[in-house]
Amino acid sequence: MIELSVIIVNWNSKDFVRGCLSSLYANCKSVSFEAIVVDGGSFDGCGEMLAAAFPPAKFVQLEKNVGFAKANNFAVHHAGGRRLLFLNPDTELLEDSVQVLMEQLKALPKAGAVGCRLLNADRSLQLSSVMAFPTVLNQVINSDYLKTRFPNWKMWGIAPLFDKSRTPAAVEAISGACMLVDRKIFESVGGFTEEYFMYGEDVDLCFKISKAGYSVYHVPGTVMVHFGGGSSGQAKSNFSNVMMRESIHLFLRRSRGVLSAAVYRAAMAVSSVARLALILVLLPFSRDRVVRHGGGSLRKWFSILRWGLGLESWVRSREG
Repeated sequence: MIELSVIIVNWNSKDFVRGCLSSLYANCKSVSFEAIVVDGGSFDGCGEMLAAAFPPAKFVQLEKNVGFAKANNFAVHHAGGRRLLFLNPDTELLEDSVQVLMEQLKALPKAGAVGCRLLNADRSLQLSSVMAFPTVLNQVINSDYLKTRFPNWKMWGIAPLFDKSRTPAAVEAISGACMLVDRKIFESVGGFTEEYFMYGEDVDLCFKISKAGYSVYHVPGTVMVHFGGGSSGQAKSNFSNVMMRESIHLFLRRSRGVLSAAVYRAAMAVSSVARLALILVLLPFSRDRVVRHGGGSLRKWFSILRWGLGLESWVRSREG
């Protein structure tokens, strides 16, 4: 069995995969690894690109988009590593982060999973590097502004990001954009929960690892760029906005019960009405800014309102 399997799930991200693997092969010099790329039915030429540019990498073609969780689990069946590094295709190594994470996974007490500091494309800190487990409260008032103003509030779970000591810290959850997991532990908790289609499967895995008696650690001693987190100025699609809330709803239902999930859905509907009203009130006083940024917010919160009212029934079939 080899030391490490690096798993990347592709869906119409061929160019990102190329950049990710280029940085991986250039920087990961001290660990023997295999790279496995699974294409979730996008047929975007990723396989041909890998054959030409990265012959050692394994490529697995799925016939349809089965979702991030299921695609990762499928890749694990093709993996031979004792440890598994799950990377998003839109990540880029700046240094030998793999070695640092491998060392910490071995050294930290009861470590089940570790992740590093993630940076946006402009090299600013990505707050989603670590997270608290979702609750109704921390989701309803979720705000990057509040997080940066009050980073030590326990509900956010991001205090280790601002700890100047730079020592590894046990956290509730780390981002699935870069997550190193001990294979035996991953398999013992059932891998990724395939009920998640996109979003939430990383938090769910961390929750299962914690429930099994292991710890999840944030390792601040190395950094990696995650381009997906750097698009805060661009409105996300309605599909993404709705699926994000659906995944949180699923996590709450699985971990805290049906009532908690129902309260969350209702609370998001009420929160959406409040946010939509605020945007409309501010429109006459700051029209340029609202037109520039608020248009996306109007669409975002209207789609979330529809989801909260149960009107986005398409989400059940995982088809956007």
